[in-house]
Amino acid sequence: MADSRKPDSKPAPARRAKAAVIPPSPRGGAVALLDAVLSPDTGASLPEVLTAPPAAFAALDPAGCARAQRLALTTLRHLDRADAILSPHLRKAPPPHVKNLLRLAVVEMLHEGAAAYGVVNSAVGALRGDRRLQAMAGMVNAVLRRASETPDGTWAALPPQRLPQWLRQPMVHHYGRAVVGAIEAAHMEGAATDLTLRPGVAGPDGVTLPTGSLRVAGAQISALPGYDAGDWWVQDAASALPARMLGDVAGLRVLDLCAAPGGKTMQLAAAGAQVTALDLSGPRLARLRDNLARTGLEAEIVTADALHWLPDAPFDAVLLDAPCSASGTIRRHPDLPFAKAAGDLAALTALQARLLDRVLTPSAGLLRPGGVAVYCTCSLLAAEGEDQARAALDRHPHVVAQPVTLPGLPEDWRTADGGIRTRPDYWPELGGIDGFYMVALRIGAETAAAAG
Repeated sequence: MADSRKPDSKPAPARRAKAAVIPPSPRGGAVALLDAVLSPDTGASLPEVLTAPPAAFAALDPAGCARAQRLALTTLRHLDRADAILSPHLRKAPPPHVKNLLRLAVVEMLHEGAAAYGVVNSAVGALRGDRRLQAMAGMVNAVLRRASETPDGTWAALPPQRLPQWLRQPMVHHYGRAVVGAIEAAHMEGAATDLTLRPGVAGPDGVTLPTGSLRVAGAQISALPGYDAGDWWVQDAASALPARMLGDVAGLRVLDLCAAPGGKTMQLAAAGAQVTALDLSGPRLARLRDNLARTGLEAEIVTADALHWLPDAPFDAVLLDAPCSASGTIRRHPDLPFAKAAGDLAALTALQARLLDRVLTPSAGLLRPGGVAVYCTCSLLAAEGEDQARAALDRHPHVVAQPVTLPGLPEDWRTADGGIRTRPDYWPELGGIDGFYMVALRIGAETAAAAG
């Protein structure tokens, strides 16, 4: 008897293979950070990204987070070099996430010397665990295996990461191409850790720099001797100079504007000043409070807008560390060129000018006649440094630049206007220094009344 059952009109659909579940890893967290920083839609610095971190990063334990951040920052320092290695092996640009995965893998293999087998397998496994990108696992495997065969010496011969054009062009105009190339090479090397010591404290093992800061080898900061006792705080050697430009501040009333996270506030307080630390950001001032508590130093803390705040009486001295592009800190924050844009600069320079006018106008009540203000920015751009100070002096004829003498300061760091300019390519034999501009400006007591 014939089988009366009708054959199935369609074969049963094949079951789709489940993607492997990939546990959180520092490499995955690093790629997630790269995706966020390099996204054209985000335009965020790494600290901004970390305020609401991607899930692949947030799932890591503290040690994993630290390694993920280090991997991401190292990759950002060598992005152009990684792309130069990958380009001959790619027929077309892969999706951004895959491209960042490839970049990270190349940096691990060629810069850090990680074993190619483990790096390639990790990258391929990460894609096989993502249904959207499973099809690209084979391509990534082939590209990375070719990249791992890069001849010895090729990576080291590649030029360093270039600054974006909006930043590079004015720097070339001001410093020249050779200096900018040296600065870019210094950025690639990264930054050491500098400490500012309380007076009379020996500090942990390290190298004492000519200007007095202590440079320590890479170590967990909180594990160094003297951390719990508050004997010192982390502060780049360049950042430690502006407060010293005020000279002997013992017993003086000093206003630290834009003070958080507090390195300069602690310097002034440790030197015996009566410090008022003012900042617009409450969360940043919370870090300052923590730093003061650890070091046992005291300062009055004010959360306010420096453009409108009025003190009870003018101060003897003002330290204005103005908001800026932070282009002088790229060697320790390689994410900054990707988070900043040319359009940000106009707003920053306008704010710097307004803050300077607020400090230098006697009738504003911040600085007494005869008092000294130190203006500084952690920027390599003359528009935020030398040009800004020159324009302020033109607007305020009652103010003069006051050249200062600082122990250990090389003469070629002094500028024609009486200020000080540091650059990342300085002290190459010691590990470099952040880029800063700083100048001391004195209000003439005899002309202050006429200036109003």
